[in-house]
Amino acid sequence: MAIRQELILKGGFKMKQRKYYVVMTDKFMSGWGMAKDKINKLVIECDSWDDALTVKANAKDRAEMKYINIRQAKPYYQSNNYLVSYGSKLDYSTWFKKDRPFKRS
Repeated sequence: MAIRQELILKGGFKMKQRKYYVVMTDKFMSGWGMAKDKINKLVIECDSWDDALTVKANAKDRAEMKYINIRQAKPYYQSNNYLVSYGSKLDYSTWFKKDRPFKRS
């Protein structure tokens, strides 16, 4: 997946728009299927800190997601130990909803 390099004009200087990455371990998908003997990681790219906080809150509502954190640098993992899925708002639009779509009652 190609990451857009959007530029914003601020004070006469062009600055790259900062990306945030919400990283989590999917305990349900780890250890079997394509992730046999591996840890399954999900990395969701966010365009803003607010989006990253929303995705993190929604991830916490899912029982299978553990070790959830936000990073400013795109994480990379060794393929012999991890199966990693990278996505964005286009791939995981429900995760960006503020009404907590995964919250259990």
